Amino acid sequence: MPAQNHLSSEQKEKLLKTLKESENPYIRERILILLLMNDGKTYQEISKFLEIAYSTVAYWAVHGEPDNLEN
Repeated sequence: MPAQNHLSSEQKEKLLKTLKESENPYIRERILILLLMNDGKTYQEISKFLEIAYSTVAYWAVHGEPDNLEN
């Protein structure tokens, strides 16, 4: 699991902007996972909060790239 506050301020700013503007629910979910991880939440806490599978959180924790949300 990435360390708390692992995102740069620029990455966090870009994620928050995209979260507000994107209509794609999958992109918004990925952003929320990355932001919650950055706040120090565990996979289990994120899974419960977003009501999604633990495996989804774990996958995006490893494969999610804050600078490339499309993949």
